[in-house]
Amino acid sequence: MGVSRRSLLMFFLLSAFWGASYLFIKVALDDGVAPWAIVSARTALAALVLLPLAACTGVLSSLRGRIGAIVVLGFVQAAVPLSLIALGEERISSSLTGILVSTAPIFTFLLAFALSGAERASRTRLAGVAIGIVGVALLLGVDAGGGADALVGGLFVITAAFGYAVAAWYLKRNLGGVEPVATVAGTQAVAALATLPLGLLHLPDVVPSGEAIASIATLGIFCTGIAFVLFHSLVASEGPATASLVGYVAPGFSVTYGVVLLDESFTLATAVGLVLILGGSWLAAGGELPARRSNVAATCEPHGGADAAFLEGGTEGGDRVGPRPAVARAGRVVGNEIDLEGRPRLEQSG
Repeated sequence: MGVSRRSLLMFFLLSAFWGASYLFIKVALDDGVAPWAIVSARTALAALVLLPLAACTGVLSSLRGRIGAIVVLGFVQAAVPLSLIALGEERISSSLTGILVSTAPIFTFLLAFALSGAERASRTRLAGVAIGIVGVALLLGVDAGGGADALVGGLFVITAAFGYAVAAWYLKRNLGGVEPVATVAGTQAVAALATLPLGLLHLPDVVPSGEAIASIATLGIFCTGIAFVLFHSLVASEGPATASLVGYVAPGFSVTYGVVLLDESFTLATAVGLVLILGGSWLAAGGELPARRSNVAATCEPHGGADAAFLEGGTEGGDRVGPRPAVARAGRVVGNEIDLEGRPRLEQSG
């Protein structure tokens, strides 16, 4: 059975929203808004979207007894990576930021390899890591420009991608069985509280422009809050493997927005680096095209929320779908694992 028109619409909307995250961050930065203020406002707005949704659907109770784990995840998967991305984007273009964030599946594989041993490493995955590293080196060494400052910015973003990989690992081991919307709502709330002091300390001296305010509002409400709702709706209707493809389409939107709307450069090195990183990430995630799963049990609510019924997929086993709805991890799915950023096997791309 093919993908429905509704699912295709959700897929491209989600890709467009996550890809636009870096555009809106750049617009706010260029207007003089500090990275800390952007992250604080973004996570607060996302929490204001997701917490009522989680409360209305009755899933917040799944966090009972997991508050400590949610706090840790809130830092590892949201507060720290989002701050690093905003700090990095002060120094590099929005399009380059979107590309570098997509290295998260490479770090996810390397983390699994380091923790689980060589028996889980296929030649395909190792080749993907090598190809992705070449792409990163090309972008940072040739395409970034700006000298040491641009290199530091790129490393900030790559560290954020690594954070998403760590978050996916932590999520898999400490928050199994927690409803996905509850997890995302909780982590965004934690991140909002954690970044609030720095956000208040770095408030702009003058009122930001209407364009900057609209960018931050869109970033928090649509690119983070509503994007996660779309993500879980897509997982519920088509399965996590199909939803994982968003992580490979969103960087294309990031580059398009940056080049067309912000007049950022697009060189041959940019194109080659984009292909190498996305190709390497895909191979590191397993290098398989997903088939639509017809046995995904899920409930899609009229208000637009969704509960996805799937359990984590191991790197060696593929996605396992269970009969109980709404057992999933929050975030983007890359390969067979979730990427939180959203971005990462666990991927806010943004």
